[in-house]
Amino acid sequence: MAPTPPQTLVIKIGTSSLTQPETGSLALSTIANLVETLSHLRRVGHRIVLVSSGAVGVGCARLGLAERPKDIAVKQAVAAVGQGRLIRVYDDLFTALQQPIAQVLLTRTDLVQRSSYLNIERTFQALLSLGVIPIVNENDTVAVDELKLKFGDNDTLSALVASLVRADWLFLLTDVDRLYSADPRHNPDAQPITLVNRLEELEQMQVQVGDRGSSWGTGGMMTKIAAARIAIGAGVRTVITDGKSPYKIEAALQGELLGTQFAPQPRPVGARKRWIAHGLIPMGKIYLDDGAVQAIQNAGKSLLAAGIAAVEGTFEAQDAVILCDRAANEVARGLVNYSSTELAQIKGQQSEAIETILGYPCPETIIHRDNLVLTR
Repeated sequence: MAPTPPQTLVIKIGTSSLTQPETGSLALSTIANLVETLSHLRRVGHRIVLVSSGAVGVGCARLGLAERPKDIAVKQAVAAVGQGRLIRVYDDLFTALQQPIAQVLLTRTDLVQRSSYLNIERTFQALLSLGVIPIVNENDTVAVDELKLKFGDNDTLSALVASLVRADWLFLLTDVDRLYSADPRHNPDAQPITLVNRLEELEQMQVQVGDRGSSWGTGGMMTKIAAARIAIGAGVRTVITDGKSPYKIEAALQGELLGTQFAPQPRPVGARKRWIAHGLIPMGKIYLDDGAVQAIQNAGKSLLAAGIAAVEGTFEAQDAVILCDRAANEVARGLVNYSSTELAQIKGQQSEAIETILGYPCPETIIHRDNLVLTR
């Protein structure tokens, strides 16, 4: 086969692929195959980022626990035990192939703040330019569910990292070989799906996917579809495929239709747009009338108060919000200039009336087009 041009690849491997399902112990043969594959891809010029699950599962095995703990503090402690063991195994195997690695632990807070987002982006670019393979995981020992600052799963984390590093490919390695019309583990009539050009196609096919995951992991097929939505929105071709056969990644780069592939959408331009689209946690929704949707999607306009039909959620000025059409379909995301309380008073009003209604000088735009990213 002809060599493929150098590309940036993000590979996410799940707990179900990394560990033995009965015990949660590491599946060393799978990890060795993965390390060999990624080292080879790095040697032929590709830039590689590995997002690895498994810290909690490995910690459970190390401590002799029969199942994942549900208590947050215990889970974080177990993750701290497992993370050291996991990175040690990776380091030993990659070192045997003379491939340097780096450990990168992230929380959602790191991507929410603009300054830290840019710093993380620069760190990744420096590591990749040095030929290092960053190994990324959520910093489970400090991330807190109640503050909604966790990524929720490493599928979402991998998609956000793929956007951050402007990857060409995101490979989601899991315990099934591709997406099916139903769960193939329970339905023998399930039909394989090889290519998804638009996520709306899954609804038309009436796709049903299990989201149970393994007893040692947190993900399922639903989280992978959600991750694919983030990644393709950032211009990243996404593949769901079997984690037990990582060597097939190279075949996909050569053009083989491996697993289920999701075709990318046009990539948002600039780091700020990517940060708005994928780094921030939306705090509410703004529903638009048809005219506002057309102005934003087709004419590149800013959002004005006159185009707002309804407001949902509680947020402050400069928070991130989702813009939806009347049918609740997401259209765009942006940084809003007004709080939800203010918008409830001025929605549907002309811009010149806003100062009179609120009683103080106000910006003309609800969301300026420079702070707005189309997601559909």
